[in-house]
Amino acid sequence: YILNSLKLAISENEKKKTILHIFNSKSILDGTYVENLPIGLFGDFYGHELTFFLIDDNDLKNIKQAFNKNNLKVKKILIKNFIEGTQIINQNNKIETFFKIKINKNKSHISFFDKASFRYEEYFNFGTSIIFKDISKVCSINNQTIIKILSDKLFGNKKLHDDNELLEEKYFDKENYRKIRKKLILDIVNARIEEIINIILNKNINIKSLKLNNMTIFIIIEDQLILNNFQ
Repeated sequence: YILNSLKLAISENEKKKTILHIFNSKSILDGTYVENLPIGLFGDFYGHELTFFLIDDNDLKNIKQAFNKNNLKVKKILIKNFIEGTQIINQNNKIETFFKIKINKNKSHISFFDKASFRYEEYFNFGTSIIFKDISKVCSINNQTIIKILSDKLFGNKKLHDDNELLEEKYFDKENYRKIRKKLILDIVNARIEEIINIILNKNINIKSLKLNNMTIFIIIEDQLILNNFQ
């Protein structure tokens, strides 16, 4: 009854969307969490937490049309972040509650799983490319030069012995050499990384109620140059 009434409430309030996934997040009977639906049990108070994931009707229609053109019928659509989360659970048997942060070059997202139940996801329209833009703007060098610098893993697991140590001329074969301190690049990147993590995780009010002590967080970085230098 609870499930059907909530599905009806969602359908009435989101008339242009279709439900893709429904997850049973929590079941509470008389103040006690129960692992499964309390079928056959009795109590004075029952609380049930559900998570719904929706898709725009137009998007669903376009997906079905794309497959129909190839004589394929769509039976069910699974959210990619859900699939990736289940893979993490399968690979880490004892971890079922965690955040998964994935940072691509031009976009990022965060997902939350609670006791193997997919509860939340949020997308952000920025990625590691913003770090390249910062270095390029502050140091007045182009992307090709930045790629050459990072390809040498100058900042990978290495501590700079001298804060005034300069970049070598070999990185500037296609533009004029500039005296740029390696520490400056490190400071630029660290500042941007801190800002990215604050927006996605530390100061994100949307996930404040989901955070627990000693949370497990999986971070996936798409850009290997950023990962190799600033892991």
